[in-house]
Amino acid sequence: MSLFARKPLDQIMAQAADSEKGLKRTLGAGNLVALGIGAIIGAGLFVRTAAAAGQAAGPAVTISFIIAAVGCAFAGLCYAEFASMIPIAGSAYAYSYVTMGELVAWIIGWALIMEYALGAATVSIAWSEYLNKLLGGGIPYEWSHSPFESFTDTAGITHQGIINAPALVILFLLTLLLIRGTQESALVNAIIVFIKVAIVVLFIAIGWQFIKPEHHTPYLIPEGTPPVLDNAGKEIVNYNGFFKHGWGGILGGAAIVFFAFIGFDAVSTAAQEAKNPKRDMPIGILGSLLVCTILYLLFGHVLTGVAPWTDFVDPEKGREASVAYAISKYMIGYEWLSTAVTIAILAGFSSVILVMLMGQSRIFYTMSNDGLIPKAFGEIHPKYKTPYKANWILFVFVGLFAAFVPGHVAGDLTSFGTLFAFVLVSIGVWILRVKAPEIKRPFRTPAAPVVSFLGAIICAGMIIAIDSRTLQVAFGWMILGLLVYFLYSRKNSKLRVPGDILPHASDFEKK
Repeated sequence: MSLFARKPLDQIMAQAADSEKGLKRTLGAGNLVALGIGAIIGAGLFVRTAAAAGQAAGPAVTISFIIAAVGCAFAGLCYAEFASMIPIAGSAYAYSYVTMGELVAWIIGWALIMEYALGAATVSIAWSEYLNKLLGGGIPYEWSHSPFESFTDTAGITHQGIINAPALVILFLLTLLLIRGTQESALVNAIIVFIKVAIVVLFIAIGWQFIKPEHHTPYLIPEGTPPVLDNAGKEIVNYNGFFKHGWGGILGGAAIVFFAFIGFDAVSTAAQEAKNPKRDMPIGILGSLLVCTILYLLFGHVLTGVAPWTDFVDPEKGREASVAYAISKYMIGYEWLSTAVTIAILAGFSSVILVMLMGQSRIFYTMSNDGLIPKAFGEIHPKYKTPYKANWILFVFVGLFAAFVPGHVAGDLTSFGTLFAFVLVSIGVWILRVKAPEIKRPFRTPAAPVVSFLGAIICAGMIIAIDSRTLQVAFGWMILGLLVYFLYSRKNSKLRVPGDILPHASDFEKK
């Protein structure tokens, strides 16, 4: 069998239509928009905004958001076309299987583990940081940080992390909720989304009056900016290199804040649980992306205006909990807002983790049905109709990362996995337009050649801007994925169709 054999769509649609064995269709357009916002607004906004400003872009992080949003918009249009046309839980993995063949599908499925699984790990680490902030530092550093993290306090005492226990706790609780049911998870998510969006709007409205113009001057990080050191003289961040200052820093910042947009594509993983995917999937994907982009621009402008960007790289000033720090330090008289924001952020992070875990388990579910990973990942709970074994396996995998890997490492790997998926989805839309133009498309990406090309180029550019160490780790992860494919997945694939077969247009029109 060819490595690039394509999966016929009638086979995919048959899987999706099997109501007895498949997932339950319970989500409407409103649920999907809420799922998208629930996944998007979280660690990216409250943590990565400050990280991008402090490490690369300075106050120009707002321009970084625009660049990332444009790339996401192009990719989002491509996702919307695929999701309405192929309403199955596999997201970019399933789309690649239909358009570019099994090997490419496997590669993107493996890369998506970096997006959803490591995304959930990254956000759970941030959740732990904010919980500690809310408790006034009551959780010892050793029990809320990775063993690869340490810092020296003002008394000259060095603290070494052991395990991030709070991150494990939130992952466990949300795994239980996901196993209980998709509709229940969506309801909890909708409530959380309302709360955290309200708090974001409140911060923007109140914080606007505390903006200091001098904090936005200079707008770009100047070349030759000295490195930031901790109390022991250890270098935390340096600004050497093209992507660390000036206009290059804006692109570097875009690669960092791109993590903030991860989530709108997670809506596509719920396609098999949408009541009317042909209509509702484009609404969920594009609607959530639009709402969040507007909020991000305003939020970034206010945050870098309230506090100087140099504060956001100092662990003594709440590097991960930078929003709460900025409120407490610079917004005098609104200390209560710091507590409210911290509580809302904890709730918001919870919804992000929830959607990420759900998205990854659905991709595992689809890959298992194709025989590319063990069948345990595709087993559905007899009562709750959820892939419960995939959820438990995912908890173990994500939990290990959350407990023992620093948050910034997992976050950068997440951005790589997502950008890689976006590049292939953008290319995939154009391939299918050329190879099978007669196929019925409920939603059509406008100016497809231009949108596909720009989406792929912009996302590829942000991949290049990711730091070299992260790219090396990502490359190693992809090599491991190829080994798994050739040693296990290829032998167990259920696809037994001669290579280079495209689905017929009539297949796409089946209900």
